[in-house]
Amino acid sequence: MAYKNIISQPLTFLFVILAIVAALLSLIASNLMVKQLAAEERNKIEVWALATESMMSEDMDAYLVLSILQSNNTIPVILYDENSGVVESHNIKLPKENVEAFLLNKINKFERKHDPIVLSDMNQILYYDDSYTLKQLHFYPYIQFFVISLFIGLAFLTLNRSQRAEQNRVWVGLSKETAHQLGTPISSLMAWSEYLKLKYSDKELLAEIDKDVERLRMIAERFSKIGSEPDLKPTILQDAVRHSLSYMEKRISDRVSLKEDFPEQPVNVMLNEPLFGWVIENLTKNGVDAMKGEGEILFSISVSDEIRTLKEKRQVYLDIKDSGKGVPKSMYNKIFSPGYTTKERGWGLGLSLVKRIVEVNHKGKIFVKNSELGKGTIFRIILNES
Repeated sequence: MAYKNIISQPLTFLFVILAIVAALLSLIASNLMVKQLAAEERNKIEVWALATESMMSEDMDAYLVLSILQSNNTIPVILYDENSGVVESHNIKLPKENVEAFLLNKINKFERKHDPIVLSDMNQILYYDDSYTLKQLHFYPYIQFFVISLFIGLAFLTLNRSQRAEQNRVWVGLSKETAHQLGTPISSLMAWSEYLKLKYSDKELLAEIDKDVERLRMIAERFSKIGSEPDLKPTILQDAVRHSLSYMEKRISDRVSLKEDFPEQPVNVMLNEPLFGWVIENLTKNGVDAMKGEGEILFSISVSDEIRTLKEKRQVYLDIKDSGKGVPKSMYNKIFSPGYTTKERGWGLGLSLVKRIVEVNHKGKIFVKNSELGKGTIFRIILNES
């Protein structure tokens, strides 16, 4: 199946690529910074270890050694004496009880993070941990990644809403202008129809002309309602579907069979019948095209027994099943986007219009329930029972 998209969004893809590149460069820079600081802390601890070891020397510079030892006030260190088993610590907050067990546990943790420094002259081992600042920097890339991801998500949400708003403006403008342009010739045709009734006596022919004029008037009414809040009225769904199908039966191939599977009890929903009739007609035409003018389309209605809350209405399901060529699973959502079509001369607006009427005007839902290549497709419309 060859699908084509007449709407391209190069700026969107460019934005995504730039955002990903910026995130990767930022993460790489942060990791390099963390590694450099870790290396500097290792050098400081090695100098601190040499200063500690030099205290055993007689010719040491006591002032210099003391200055070096006192300069470390950020890096946690533990000195373990192998002879006596005595443990000393610096820059570590000790508990009031079980200090030795606490420090031995810390030694195990420090050793897993950094190789200890052996003070051979003193027969001691120096263990150390990252400073508080370095620990914060370890988490910084993750925080940074989260912030960048949040920014990208918000940007996409804003872009998506902006595109939807633009589409709505296009729909409204196009619909209003179409309804306006159709108004004058329709009024003229109605006047001519009345004139012909006075001049000719062929009632059957005049009745057909009236039907077509009425059809044009209804099409203009549909376009005028697309861009405004529709008037929804309690309607028996079976009757609304049958009314649309009775019109379509005379205008599709004789080799296409329209069948129904409706419950005997009336199913009431809130509908704007002219608009919803447009939905049924578009889905019927879509099915006829998918079957190449030969096959069966089944319309079935069912009502869900599940009611989640007392205020919630039961859901009504209208399934439209054709025996056409089917839709790939990867296209289930894309076929409702403006511009997607399987026809060489198609505009790709039919299913997009259907989705808008169902979800925006009727607060319902429409989706591809199931489809098998070469066997057919089932569209499901969900509405709330009135």
